[in-house]
Amino acid sequence: MDGRDLVRSVKAVGSAGAAQGVRTVRAAWRRRRADADGLPPRGAERARVPGPVRDVEPAPGGGVIRFSRSELRIVVAVNGAVFWGWDGAAPEPSYALAGRCPEPDSRAVLEPDKEGGWRVVAERVTVSVSRHGAIEVCTPGGVSLRRDLPPRWWEPVGGGRARWMQRSEVAADARFFGLGGRASGPRLRDGTYRLWNTDPGRPFGPGDGPLSLTMPVQLVVADAATHLVFHDTSWDGTLTLREGEEGAGSGHDRSGMTELRMDGGPLRCWVVVGTPGRVLLTWASLTGPAALPPVWALGHQHARGFGGEQEVRRIVSGYAERELPLDAVHLDIDHHDGHRVFTVDTERFPKLPQLAEELRRDGIRLVSTVAPAVKAEPGDAVFDSGTAEDAFVRDASGRVVRGVSWPGEAVFPDFTHARVRQWWGRLYEERLSQGFSGFWHDMDEPTSFTAFGESTLPRSARHFLDGRGGDHREAHNVYALCMARAGYEGLCALAPQERPFVLSRSGWAGLQRYGGTWSGGIATGWPGLRASLSLVMGLGLCGVPYSGPDVGGFDGSPSPELYLRWFQLGAYLPLFRTRASARAGRREPWEFGAEVLEHARVALVERRRLLPYFVTLAHLARRTGAPYVRPLWWAAPEDRALRDCEDAFLLGDCLLVAPVLDPGTDRRAVQLPRGRWYDTATEQVHEGPGQVLVDAPLARVPVFVRAGAVVPVRGADGGLELEVWAPARGRTGGGLVVRDAGDGWDEPEIERYVARWQGRRVVVEREGEHGVSEPPHPVRVRGLGTG
Repeated sequence: MDGRDLVRSVKAVGSAGAAQGVRTVRAAWRRRRADADGLPPRGAERARVPGPVRDVEPAPGGGVIRFSRSELRIVVAVNGAVFWGWDGAAPEPSYALAGRCPEPDSRAVLEPDKEGGWRVVAERVTVSVSRHGAIEVCTPGGVSLRRDLPPRWWEPVGGGRARWMQRSEVAADARFFGLGGRASGPRLRDGTYRLWNTDPGRPFGPGDGPLSLTMPVQLVVADAATHLVFHDTSWDGTLTLREGEEGAGSGHDRSGMTELRMDGGPLRCWVVVGTPGRVLLTWASLTGPAALPPVWALGHQHARGFGGEQEVRRIVSGYAERELPLDAVHLDIDHHDGHRVFTVDTERFPKLPQLAEELRRDGIRLVSTVAPAVKAEPGDAVFDSGTAEDAFVRDASGRVVRGVSWPGEAVFPDFTHARVRQWWGRLYEERLSQGFSGFWHDMDEPTSFTAFGESTLPRSARHFLDGRGGDHREAHNVYALCMARAGYEGLCALAPQERPFVLSRSGWAGLQRYGGTWSGGIATGWPGLRASLSLVMGLGLCGVPYSGPDVGGFDGSPSPELYLRWFQLGAYLPLFRTRASARAGRREPWEFGAEVLEHARVALVERRRLLPYFVTLAHLARRTGAPYVRPLWWAAPEDRALRDCEDAFLLGDCLLVAPVLDPGTDRRAVQLPRGRWYDTATEQVHEGPGQVLVDAPLARVPVFVRAGAVVPVRGADGGLELEVWAPARGRTGGGLVVRDAGDGWDEPEIERYVARWQGRRVVVEREGEHGVSEPPHPVRVRGLGTG
């Protein structure tokens, strides 16, 4: 026995309570034994590289290039995306892709080059393959964006999965973003980032990782163009990043570098080149459009471990008495009977359906937590039905894998099996009968408590993997994605008239098809506040537009100032939810004094006023892949000052939000993109690009609006109103509006508006198929007094 593991075992028994502590010790040893028996030992390995090119076989969109020790399949799709796969790897099967793989671009041509290699020439990109297997991606004008050096594999001598490594070079001015939910950033600095979904097991802040939602998705921004890189393998791995330097040393540029190392899986890759908007649009066409949240999910939500119905009523009454908007209440695991999923503690929540109906009449929805761990106890309805369905993950010997979670000894469904997903999806009928309108999936990495070692299932645990078969090394990172699919599709079948609301703490590429995510247990403190913005922005650049943090942090008691600044940031993020653990301090706005309450009220009222704008952004995210929250460089990635700005963001095309992320701040510098911007509080005009110093009193955070913007807002009568900001003289502006009934599957029309000067006044017209017309909504013009 390892002495350190013995110490950890003793500590676990003491810290978790005797019964649960013993369970975690047993689970840790079970896991170790399972992997020792079920995983092949890694012995001697031999390295392999592609070798010299031998021959080629042209095909639509590209072809197959054969080397002496491997072959490369390369295809340019009709949407401009480039796929390549080594050792004959094809785009499918893939958990990331939505539906069928896009058709090849018949106009793309595979042709030899002068250096003995080959290249595929397409409209938006040129891909060159050297005679030894290096792959270079260039703009149509010939500017190199990335160069992947020949890959290297390490294959077990006795057979088995090969691990591999891929080094790449990028432009010296390139900056890295993405990789899923990262607390550091949003720009990813030099370092090594692990790609393995992990429950940190404690509140986290900048520098901590990996977290619950990792993705092998990089967004690389350089002067020449933006490109997205997705390595489609779900195995454990690391990505090391090193930014380049311009004029380093003797005056020559030093390229940026990436090094991806994976423990297994296919070496296959997608690359998309273009502007940020085009890149995310193409990425969405590959991985699927974002699920559209019901309108109530774009309002303010409150989550906590409630002691019972009376506490829920007390909190809801507190919001109502103070006339504070509230749209949803989230119940944590304490409302379950013994923490068992799909149950209710009838002592603390004796009339849950009645409570849900009362809240719904007041415009407040009830949201339930759902975790994958099922209490391993005969007589438990979910355990019994899952056993009859043969739904639970088994080990290499065929025994059901047992772990430990909040209900105690637990088993875990294998969501990589369609039959199991359908069984699980039907279980949400119990939740709907209790009156729940939405669901947040927790502990779905999946997490299984252990006294030592990884807090997840054994890597040797077997999964169906939709018919291919494999183990947890491959299934782990897609486990939550498949659970989200089970919940989403089950809800579509059970309540077909309503759009499902599913949040998933963990996930993988393509999660947006089924819902959104939240930060997980972010630490209370100013670093946690800063990490909140990094997480939301990074996830949006990976294709998951709907996310948000635990406002106030998951643990501890935030100071009034910290709480307010976090609350003000949350009011401009897609998911606006206050949440804390049952052991943490309160998160209701009135718990922090009269001044904070009044300032929080302003933020809540502004969120409610901007609801039509958030609805429009949700529809645009679904149709275009553009996230609600965008980095300042979104519209001008060539502006290097904007690429380095991490403390402000664009909310759609119209608004720029500059949150306060440091204590004691009443003024802050804001980097503005090119164009004219109005301070929404003072209507003062600022010209970009450049930096301005503006007031940031405790009452508000600086928010700017682009000149000429047409912003849909909620008017005083509750109807939709167009807030128009005067364009600069001689210029026009405009905006998009999407009206939504609140739920259902109708595809509403996108309304297009143009704002322009006509003499001494600003006029707004709606553009349509039959010309221009008067807007069907009231119009309010602002910024007229600034010239």
